[in-house]
Amino acid sequence: MNQAIATKLFEEDNNRREINFGIGDTVKVHYRILESGKERVQVYEGVVISFKNKSNDKTVTIRRVSYDVGVERIFPLYSPRIAKFELTRKGDVRRSKLYYLRTKSGKEARIKELRGGKAIVQAEKRKEKERSTAAKATEEKAETTE
Repeated sequence: MNQAIATKLFEEDNNRREINFGIGDTVKVHYRILESGKERVQVYEGVVISFKNKSNDKTVTIRRVSYDVGVERIFPLYSPRIAKFELTRKGDVRRSKLYYLRTKSGKEARIKELRGGKAIVQAEKRKEKERSTAAKATEEKAETTE
């Protein structure tokens, strides 16, 4: 019964994000922060080390090294707090979980870039730009008709 309800909610949810990145990719996460009544967007950039897939509760773990200290953050994919995910680099890995990066430092922790990865990133940026211009155009059209 609960599984049937969960699948129904999953199908009805319109807040789906297109996931254009995978394990080993470097990603910028733009997430909203509320501070003293004001909302601002903060960017967190790091390597995707794991996905957890559980219908609506999908999460992504992103790791970065800040001041020689490894920092990992878990972001829910479909959270309204996340403005967008921006792909910056495609990584070439052979694992589904990159937890071994926790023990590596410096050059050891680098991930090889996927062949043709820069072209993929540029294509994604172009698609994102086209989507945003199309969304702005539809907004302007809606405002003029009112």
